[in-house]
Amino acid sequence: MKNISYLFCVFLLIFGMEVRAEEPDYLELSWKEVARKMPDEWYGSVDAAKVAENVIKYQKDVGGWPKNLAMHQALSRRAKSLIKASAKDYGATIDNEATTLEMRFLARVYALQGGEELRRSFIKGLDYLLEAQYDNGGWPQFYPVRNQKHYSVHITYNDNAMVNVMNLLKDVYEGKEFAALQLPSNYMEQARASFDKGVEAILATQIVVNGEPTVWCAQHHRETMLPVQARAYELPSFSGSESAGITLLLMDIDKPSDKVIAAVEAAVSWFETNKIEGFRVDWFMDENGEMDRKLVADPDSGPLWARFYDLDNGKPFFCDRDGVKKWSMEEISQERRGGYAWYTEQGAKVLKRYPKWKKTL
Repeated sequence: MKNISYLFCVFLLIFGMEVRAEEPDYLELSWKEVARKMPDEWYGSVDAAKVAENVIKYQKDVGGWPKNLAMHQALSRRAKSLIKASAKDYGATIDNEATTLEMRFLARVYALQGGEELRRSFIKGLDYLLEAQYDNGGWPQFYPVRNQKHYSVHITYNDNAMVNVMNLLKDVYEGKEFAALQLPSNYMEQARASFDKGVEAILATQIVVNGEPTVWCAQHHRETMLPVQARAYELPSFSGSESAGITLLLMDIDKPSDKVIAAVEAAVSWFETNKIEGFRVDWFMDENGEMDRKLVADPDSGPLWARFYDLDNGKPFFCDRDGVKKWSMEEISQERRGGYAWYTEQGAKVLKRYPKWKKTL
């Protein structure tokens, strides 16, 4: 009997160790993975509560968050002091999922643990997003604006910045995703009004060629709403990447207006016309031992789209940091080939979704 008990205890010990080994160690993950991809029950844990405390510390006084920080990592006293001292600076942004990512994380933790401080932080973030919106419906990359001459002052679709904001606002006014927060009804109304203004901006910025609407640039001028340059290698263009996120957002609108339907139809037509078939993008090591990328013929590969298409001739183009257009990825430097996403598969989501969307009209 003692032997059986002993073996049983050993079994439990080993089994328990195996189970724990399968659970991801959140400290070894990226902040985006922790914020979005942990098991549901983890957001009710002590560890999640500790991370939530960090997230609140990182929030700027204006209500938004900075980007590209590992907010789940432990903070030293000095780090906490520096974060507090920088709370009034101009680092709040919607770039790279900043602000919307933190808000969604806090909402998940609050749903399982409660905590008025988390709720207040979420609402402060929501106030920030509502305040940051331009009168024409667009959002800048950073708010408050850091430099009137910097590209971040313009309406920013790049990396789905504005789309992320609008999807969050949609979840707010629909009431399901953030139901646990029990937001005051006036926030539902404000979120809906802000979302609708965002749609107006999207329709106003859709690039029209010879009277026909097409798609969007990654950023548009905050006043003229025309395509505008960002970094030196991000020239005004038809965007094969950001336009996909915008189109999918428009497809998610219940009872779309005739203008929204027309915008979607035009964008889908552009994606169909401009897809690149029979190729894939491969990584390889060059003769200097550096990782590089090239376009490889592959008849079995799914469609690709270039990141940028020329506004005059409609051809894909590529750039180095000198801002000079080249017409193939091979013509630019290894540093830029390997350091930027020049091709995308996002358009496939649009074409796949389109028939289902069409049936709902």
